[in-house]
Amino acid sequence: MSPLANSFIEPGRSKADERFYPLHAYVCDKCLLVQLEEFESPAEIFSDYLYFSSYSPAWVEHARQYADLMIGRFGFGPLSQVVEIASNDGYLLQHFRDRGVPVLGIEPAKNVAKVAREKGIPTQEIFFGADTARQLRSEGYAADLLLGNNVLAHVPDLLSFVEGLKILLKPHGVITLEFPHVMQQIRHGQFDTIYHEHFSYLSLLVVEAVLTRFGLQVFDVEELWTHGGSLRIYAKHREDTTKPVSDRVAELRAAEEKAGLKRLETYTRFSEQAQRIRGDLLGFLEAARKQGKRVAGYGAPAKGNTLLNYCGIGPDLVQYTVDRSEHKVGKRLPGIHIPIYAPERIFEDKPDYVLILPWNLRDEISSQMAAIREWGGQFVIPIPRIEVF
Repeated sequence: MSPLANSFIEPGRSKADERFYPLHAYVCDKCLLVQLEEFESPAEIFSDYLYFSSYSPAWVEHARQYADLMIGRFGFGPLSQVVEIASNDGYLLQHFRDRGVPVLGIEPAKNVAKVAREKGIPTQEIFFGADTARQLRSEGYAADLLLGNNVLAHVPDLLSFVEGLKILLKPHGVITLEFPHVMQQIRHGQFDTIYHEHFSYLSLLVVEAVLTRFGLQVFDVEELWTHGGSLRIYAKHREDTTKPVSDRVAELRAAEEKAGLKRLETYTRFSEQAQRIRGDLLGFLEAARKQGKRVAGYGAPAKGNTLLNYCGIGPDLVQYTVDRSEHKVGKRLPGIHIPIYAPERIFEDKPDYVLILPWNLRDEISSQMAAIREWGGQFVIPIPRIEVF
């Protein structure tokens, strides 16, 4: 049982107000899609959202490099239309806009969309699917580049979403989708990436099957470092002959098959990894407490809330965490009620260990917080295994 991963506790709110839901990932024995049950609607989860992409310099830089790559490879310019689904606070589209490329953001979270518009990014507050794609076409929009970074996993109705991609894409347009790669999640025991707003856990094999159903074809794929290992797939209309299919597509298909993604037992063994990581982390934290060592967290990401709730780690083991987002500071983590402070708290308090909860940003965070070494502080990474450095 776990709370919604981004349902942070406001000051003065009691634990009795929280709702907890089963957090179970299921795998389909026919199509091998890994998916959660839907307990809360996307409208409930995303209407007021506390994740702002711009708070991570590494993520903003990743977006800038992506914009440069797309413009260089496909020649997008002033006569093109770039549409991003789940565009957040404009962290990515700003790079196209600054290069003179017309952009449109689709972002259902009103508070986040407001920030994007304040940056000068045209943004519509809608959930994307087949019906809204038809609405956008009726308003004159059609995409030369249609992109969705870390949105496909957040969609409970994959079929409507992919049908919407088909509708909104120009005849020679390009779709790119980035999503955490379930092969890497399994390989590295990344169970903390499972939370209620992530409805699906995806492979190339599964995504190709869904796209093919709607007349779309994957023509290239890249493996990325983001989120502990992600894929970026490139897709087109099947009848578009201007974009040859890269050898990388067949190579990754073969790698997924070799990794066992076509065998159910590969998925069912995953819970054993989660139990081992939980035991190792609890053992480390309990030993630190017995030695009189103090532990603080860094970050308040959704993955950290899954990790801490699954392990039953509260303020007795991790006294507090810090976060750069002003939207989270002053609140408490859901479920375990660890308080969130600004990063300066660590330099005032001088804990012995800093547990990095967004471990995918370990290099960025350990660089930003390197001064903890002045008092002998060390960083801790929990996944795929305990690492102290």
